[in-house]
Amino acid sequence: MMGLFDRFRGKTNVESQDVTSTPPRADETAADTGHVDSAASAAAPKGLLARLRQGLRRTSQLLNTDIRDLFKQDGRLVDDDFVDELFAILVRTDMGTGPSAQIRDQIRSEFRGRVVRMDDVLHSVKSQLKQLMAQDEAPLNLATSGPTIIMVVGVNGSGKTTSIAKLAHFLKAQGKGVVVAAADTFRAAAVEQLTVWAERIGVPIVTGSAGSDPASVAHRAVAQTLESGADICIIDTAGRLQTQANLMNQLAKIRRVITKQVPEAPHEVLLVLDATAGQNGISQAKGFSEAAGCTGIILAKLDGTAKGGVVIPIRQQFHLPVKYVGLGEKAEDLALFEGGRFVDALLDDEAPEGHF
Repeated sequence: MMGLFDRFRGKTNVESQDVTSTPPRADETAADTGHVDSAASAAAPKGLLARLRQGLRRTSQLLNTDIRDLFKQDGRLVDDDFVDELFAILVRTDMGTGPSAQIRDQIRSEFRGRVVRMDDVLHSVKSQLKQLMAQDEAPLNLATSGPTIIMVVGVNGSGKTTSIAKLAHFLKAQGKGVVVAAADTFRAAAVEQLTVWAERIGVPIVTGSAGSDPASVAHRAVAQTLESGADICIIDTAGRLQTQANLMNQLAKIRRVITKQVPEAPHEVLLVLDATAGQNGISQAKGFSEAAGCTGIILAKLDGTAKGGVVIPIRQQFHLPVKYVGLGEKAEDLALFEGGRFVDALLDDEAPEGHF
């Protein structure tokens, strides 16, 4: 185990995946502060937005290539065959049958019996996707007084621990005092990984012995936050499947414990979703929302997948705002999610500088 710990200590950048998962990736997630969102773009390194657009490249290529293939000539008659083919293309990007059917039916209603060009269809698809992805600007919900308590949940290997490192780094960069709680006490490697990152970022971390009660770790971390006057407490939780009832009940216990210390806590429960999980992300969103009362999503591993459209049915079904995405090995590789620019990138349009 010390060899694993030493390898992480020797890294120059924050790695992108839980150490007990597959080999580290440079693709992970994001988070951001919320009330300091106006500084997010300025804090992000130059070229981050371009890299985020590149992260959707495979999904975009699949979508655009397949739509182009619908138009062997300059125009195409919109009939049943056409809309059925379009529906199948949308489903392949993991948009889900609901959003895909909604877009298909609108295309049928708008263009049925007409010969259309590809640009006509793309414009309609883009317009509908932007409506589906519309959400209020979704900064983090910071406490009006006292510390803000944030729980981070997700399945093993989703990029949860890395997201916490990026979130802590960004908050600290904004002048916030941050305390991190390593409440994933079931995996020593997870505690060691987060400890290395906390040391690298320069934030205090509260840990517990292997197998100890995660709620007690959360309790001590919140207590330290209160005693030290820190602004933010970020609580890592054990990666778990949404079907593991006993572990999901443990999340409820953590909530009860920290609410006794800070009545409004947790102020945020952020669900880290792996974009490569595709439709499994929908069941994860359902299970975690019911058990943990999720307030937002961090989208991880957006690059290297042709399933980036999965965020669309999740947004439609659960009305959870996608708060942040990130890309790269460094802790500061963060970007605020913005639905319109997500759609522009998905359909390979040039998006203006600013939010993703």
